[in-house]
Amino acid sequence: MLILDNLWIIPLLPLLGSATNGLFGKKWPNKIVNSVAVGSTGVAFLCALEAVREFFQLSPEQIPLVKQYFSWIVAGGFRAGFDLQVDQLTVVMLLVVTGVGWLIHIYSTGYMAHESGYYRFFSYLNLFMFFMLILILSANYVLLFVGWEGVGLCSYLLIGFYFLKKSASDAGKKAFIVNRIGDFGFMLGMFLLFRTFGTLDFVPLFAKAGPMPADLMGQYGTLTIACLLLFMGATGKSAQLPLYVWLPDAMEGPTPVSALIHAATMVTAGVYVVARSNVLFTHSPTAMLVVAIIGCATALFAATIGLVQTDIKRVLAYSTVSQLGYMFLACGVGAFSAGVFHLMTHAFFKALLFLAAGSVIHAVGGEQDMRHMGGLGKLINKTYITMLIATIAIAGFPPLAAFFSKDSILLGAFQSEYGGHVLYAFGLATALLTSFYMFRLIFLTFSGKPRFDEHHVHVHESPNSMVVPLMILALLSIVGGWLAAPAFWGGTDYFTKFLDPVFSHGAEAAGAAEAAEAAAHALEVPLAIVAVITALLGLGIAYWLYIKNTKKPEELAKSLKGIYTALLNKYYVDELYAATVVKPLMWISREVLWQRVDVQVIDGTVNGVAAGAVGVGDNVRHAQSGNTRSYAVWVVIGAIVVIAIVFWPYLKPVAVGMVR
Repeated sequence: MLILDNLWIIPLLPLLGSATNGLFGKKWPNKIVNSVAVGSTGVAFLCALEAVREFFQLSPEQIPLVKQYFSWIVAGGFRAGFDLQVDQLTVVMLLVVTGVGWLIHIYSTGYMAHESGYYRFFSYLNLFMFFMLILILSANYVLLFVGWEGVGLCSYLLIGFYFLKKSASDAGKKAFIVNRIGDFGFMLGMFLLFRTFGTLDFVPLFAKAGPMPADLMGQYGTLTIACLLLFMGATGKSAQLPLYVWLPDAMEGPTPVSALIHAATMVTAGVYVVARSNVLFTHSPTAMLVVAIIGCATALFAATIGLVQTDIKRVLAYSTVSQLGYMFLACGVGAFSAGVFHLMTHAFFKALLFLAAGSVIHAVGGEQDMRHMGGLGKLINKTYITMLIATIAIAGFPPLAAFFSKDSILLGAFQSEYGGHVLYAFGLATALLTSFYMFRLIFLTFSGKPRFDEHHVHVHESPNSMVVPLMILALLSIVGGWLAAPAFWGGTDYFTKFLDPVFSHGAEAAGAAEAAEAAAHALEVPLAIVAVITALLGLGIAYWLYIKNTKKPEELAKSLKGIYTALLNKYYVDELYAATVVKPLMWISREVLWQRVDVQVIDGTVNGVAAGAVGVGDNVRHAQSGNTRSYAVWVVIGAIVVIAIVFWPYLKPVAVGMVR
């Protein structure tokens, strides 16, 4: 049986795992729950590997491979089927989601071993894998939207996993509501695309959009509006300005949730949608510029906040927001392959960073404040080495993964036709801040003297179920970038060549890509040198402040109190939203919709009608006195009224004449 002919098997496996643990797991020991959860995702990963092997045997004419299984929605000329698709972009996403997802499932068996609701956690985690696989395998926007909403639902369930904790339940609701704002734009974009092209299937839709003339810069044609609406959805799911506020609070969930959903997979869904819709976006320079500016602004904005955070997971959360901004910057300047490449490498090193942070938290008894750590490098050596590798990777040092992917993004920004040098400068500044705050995290956590009570905190290395995934991800963080080694390293950018059929459209586009590649060769060496110097500068400043002059950070915080307080309080964005959006909506809901509309108008009308009926009934009831003479009087009065009504048309002329 060929997996490519039965693609539905891949998402079905984690769905079965979720249903099995959800229905029966409460009565099972952890070992059986583990077998179901890890086994279903592991087999899904093996099926994905087999699907990729079969994919490489296809001829170019067979790609993209679309499999139509059944019609889901049929209305007039509209059809949305359960159709799955595989092309080069799908292959990358499929391996990332199933591979990294499986490793995180294994890690979770150790991390969550002593938590209540163990079976429920793995049921949610498997369900998330199902929806994410539907999202990346779908062959149309409608089915993609099912996966899109599904991962949002699972995010809500997993962030609020500790639902008895108010901050966790609030964070889950915040993620759900903020994502719905973006999803509203996404739906409008889908409606506009269907109205324009008559289909939401990727292959025919992109085939119709390809020959269309591109909108001019500053022109808001149909494709530009559709792209901006799709990007609105992406800003919610991928935590970009101004809808990023849910992701830092999402750290209230268990650490494996942070690694899987908010580092490796779900938050990259927005990047995937923009990359998948590249045919549409390349027809709109305005939408592309908006994507680049929002991505660049988000990258720098989140990086500045990460400079002063003290919660180890929140530092990584703002780092995730920043790195997602890098990916959108790449897509906005047309370097889609570079954006997807950074998506892949980010899945490796950011999942590793979150899982290593979880190992640190596990080692120190649940403590997350880096100010109460220190000196852990010798005590949990395996965690320290793997987290250091991930830090070197994200900082952009060669020859680790992010050096190549970040370099590709900065090169694409530098060559951009619209504001390229400005975008490059902001991207480089973000790289400097990233190197600084990540090495700050390393030095505060693992170096210096212990700042915790050694008599009460018994530091210990994590079990192998947690450490082994760290080692595998560390290896991927080292070698993952070699798929796109730049020419001056004597390498070949296999990754870009592999994705070319998805992102290059026609001979003209291919020729332009070759010209851009030739121009890039001359810039690779100087830009790479600048990037490495920038990363070294960030490392040097962090070393000087947190190893050599440990009192200096506190002095700087006092001397720059205004800036420090603003950064520590995240520029008061949450407070601003609370004052301008949340509180007014609450007031309108309480004072207008509830007290006025609901209580006074709706309830008042219903209660008034009821009271009137009671009053009329009471008055009529008094007419039933039991007195025969009274009944006779009422009969006579009724007879007179009936006679008057019947004979009035005949009596009316006489009455009028008498009046005259």
